[in-house]
Amino acid sequence: MTQSSFPRARKRFGQNFLHDQSVINSIVEAISPEAGQHLVEIGPGRGALTEPLLQRCTQLDVIELDRDLVPLLRSQFSNYEQLNIHEADALRYDYYQLVSNHQPLRIIGNLPYNITTPLLFHLLDYSQHITDMCFMLQKEVVERICAQPGTKQYGRLSIMIQHQCETDMLFVVPPEAFEPAPKVESAIIYLQPRKQRLGGDVDMATLSHIVTQAFSQRRKTIANTLKKLISIDMFQAAEIDPTQRPETITVEAFVRLTRCYLAASA
Repeated sequence: MTQSSFPRARKRFGQNFLHDQSVINSIVEAISPEAGQHLVEIGPGRGALTEPLLQRCTQLDVIELDRDLVPLLRSQFSNYEQLNIHEADALRYDYYQLVSNHQPLRIIGNLPYNITTPLLFHLLDYSQHITDMCFMLQKEVVERICAQPGTKQYGRLSIMIQHQCETDMLFVVPPEAFEPAPKVESAIIYLQPRKQRLGGDVDMATLSHIVTQAFSQRRKTIANTLKKLISIDMFQAAEIDPTQRPETITVEAFVRLTRCYLAASA
């Protein structure tokens, strides 16, 4: 089946289909799938990544929301017994049902830009069953995820993802690699869930609440943005200078601050 046999990209699904073969090859090499591994592809689209992955892996599950694409994918890859196609919403999908014999998942995909953040957080709920993740995202989002303290890109997304994963921006993908071409650059990010979370375990909802509030007014000091939540004593206990701006405070320090807040609230 040719690419022209597939329906056009749909705006409501945020679809931009990858077609540049050199980029496809680079992504597959970055993933480096091996026999015996269980891969999960989110949003296969027209199957540009699906085919080379099937040639190298033992088991591949793909999750596709577009009901018009699903029968075409089934037809295109009907000869591959190791492929399972799920017509489902990746944002609501229970990834635990793909885990068998305690074999961890490797998750990949060209993610729609409009659902990137909620999807990443949904996937991290299953991090204990995931070896790694390799995604195509908007370059700006990848830069924010990988940003270090003291930079303009550093914020809530950096902290929440880095607390749970090691992050690495692999390479940039130009708009012309897609059909239709998006108006922004893309980038490949590699995420590996940590066996031990950065700064240690802490209640995720509370950490998210504190970090979100801290960055609600970036130009203010952290004492100002968190004055309704955190006392000066808590800042001192967490070894944080209350005159610092939130963007200068490390992931580990935010985790310490969350622990101090929880201890004081107990």
